[in-house]
Amino acid sequence: MRLHLKSLLPRGLFGRAALILVVPVVTIQLIVSVVFIQRHFERVTRQMTTSIQIEISHVLSVVNAAPDLATAARNATELAAALQLLAILPSADAPAKDRREFVDLSGREVILTLRDQLPELIAVDLLSGDPKVQAWFDTRHGPMRIDVDRRRMSASNPHQLLVLMVFTSILMTGVAYVFLRNQLTPIARMAQAAEAFGKGEIVPFRPRGATEVRAAGQAFLDMRLRIERQIEARTQMLSGVSHDLRTPLTRLKLGLSVLPEDDEVEALKRDVQQMERMVDEFLAFARGDAMEDAEEVDPAALLALVVADAVRAGQEVRLGAVDWPGGTLRLRPQAVRRALENLLGNAARHAGRAEVSLSSTDRMVRLVVEDNGPGIPEEARETAMEPFRRLDAARDPNRGGGSGLGLAIAADIARSHGGALRLGQSEGLGGLRAELTLAR
Repeated sequence: MRLHLKSLLPRGLFGRAALILVVPVVTIQLIVSVVFIQRHFERVTRQMTTSIQIEISHVLSVVNAAPDLATAARNATELAAALQLLAILPSADAPAKDRREFVDLSGREVILTLRDQLPELIAVDLLSGDPKVQAWFDTRHGPMRIDVDRRRMSASNPHQLLVLMVFTSILMTGVAYVFLRNQLTPIARMAQAAEAFGKGEIVPFRPRGATEVRAAGQAFLDMRLRIERQIEARTQMLSGVSHDLRTPLTRLKLGLSVLPEDDEVEALKRDVQQMERMVDEFLAFARGDAMEDAEEVDPAALLALVVADAVRAGQEVRLGAVDWPGGTLRLRPQAVRRALENLLGNAARHAGRAEVSLSSTDRMVRLVVEDNGPGIPEEARETAMEPFRRLDAARDPNRGGGSGLGLAIAADIARSHGGALRLGQSEGLGGLRAELTLAR
């Protein structure tokens, strides 16, 4: 029951704030309305009806004291006129039971008061159409009907008060909605700016709203600026290191090129190529995709292009199911391409065959790479995505393995697009299943 009630509550800050605002106001108004109607309308109606009941009792006593029907009718008519009543004797059109509208709260009190004070009462009709009360009483000369102006027996029904209260509540709720929206809009904009920054995009944002919201917005801007400076400093440092390392590597390549061709020279050349590849991977990991601007890209077309390039490179890769309704997605194409190439490179080194598929939801796009290799044990999957982690000797770079950055780069690119990299077991091929999710 608790979970079901929790699922019905709004999840957004604006909905919850509106609920906190509206529920107490509505509750207080309901309580005040009920108490006011009960204490005011019922008591006032009872007092007014009691005054008319005294007059009706006097008319009944005069009628019952008359010697015959004609005298009783004449006396009832004259006395009722003097009391601003209408008396009809005899009257044979009495209803079988009391009649009133269900929502006529004061009418209910009128009937209860009359029945409590006048045992001669036969029935009361409050549905005659005119603003009057028709009541039938039993006399010694037969049934007598007395008509009374409704305004003399009860206070006005609270319909107008209830309508006024509802209208006022709607009006004040609308005013509160406007003010509440103005206060929460800066928070929503800051959340959008933070989400965009998490994807590597910089959107304009200016702190607005209450003092606390402005302070949080300014703190976010300061944090974003510090992170941008750190990324820029790291990129510049790694670029300088890469440049400094490439210079001696180039000299080594030139020196090796003039040496006689033999097995030792070929091994040294392979070592130099391995060092160049490692430098490139270190730089790619350090730089990430911060230097690339996001653009609108068709993920299905990008995936097909990556698979085609892998096939031309001699890899056994097949394009599987593509569940994409069409259109474009805002992402960094070169970064996503690099992540997919890293996953396919791992599959090429540790498996013989790979398959790539695409699926999508309203919130996410999933790019899945599966292979028929040995896979990664469940307890080692988180470790495998850490930088410079090699799980076994087969991944030793001296034996043709990687540098331990392929999965880390893919995971970092996924996070920069609001997604994640998840490793699992492939059901179709039996090897590793790498799922790269990107936020839509």
